[in-house]
Amino acid sequence: GTPEEVIRAVEALEAYGAEKEMRAKILVGLTLALEECGSNVVNHALHRDPERTFRVTFNHTGGEMIIELRDTGVEFDPTLAPPGDGIADGDEPPGGWGIFLVRKYTDEMRYTREGGENVLRLIKKLTEPI
Repeated sequence: GTPEEVIRAVEALEAYGAEKEMRAKILVGLTLALEECGSNVVNHALHRDPERTFRVTFNHTGGEMIIELRDTGVEFDPTLAPPGDGIADGDEPPGGWGIFLVRKYTDEMRYTREGGENVLRLIKKLTEPI
């Protein structure tokens, strides 16, 4: 897993969002969330090993956007990070500030371990009241 992989995933999400005519504000938040979660995968689950990769899929169904990240790295559940208040201190736990951002820009974050893979789903409801 490398930072370049994260950039490619974010670019793919931007293209997908544009194709689906997603509202810019929502798309910006989702790309930030994906960037943070992808970085967590690369740094913590895959330990920046370029031989190991992660997969990202997008699904847009029934008024929800689902971003799924899968990797075969060590078990790593970012949802266990303390909620955080968005105030970064010098020596924060992995994901402390970032997970605060992910929670801010998504409606739900679900983690499971399936067949030796970390599976993280970010869910955003797209039917927002005006």
